[in-house]
Amino acid sequence: MKEFTFNVKDENGIHARPAGLLVKEAKKFASSITVDKDGKTCDMKKLLALMGMGIKQGETITVRIEGEDEEPCATAIEDFLNNNF
Repeated sequence: MKEFTFNVKDENGIHARPAGLLVKEAKKFASSITVDKDGKTCDMKKLLALMGMGIKQGETITVRIEGEDEEPCATAIEDFLNNNF
């Protein structure tokens, strides 16, 4: 399992359009990807679940990746978050 934390810098938090792109990126991988915030967890591959987390600017999320391609998946997701949020 790979795990990292990310602090959201975007003033709009994780909002619709980039969240859709994040889900699209996550679906490229076979690994299970979850997002944790304040004790709530969701599947990063499900847009409505991700949007339902209500992740705002300044909040920290934990991303957990588990599966056969977790190494490249973790790198790609972390890069995507850093470049878009």
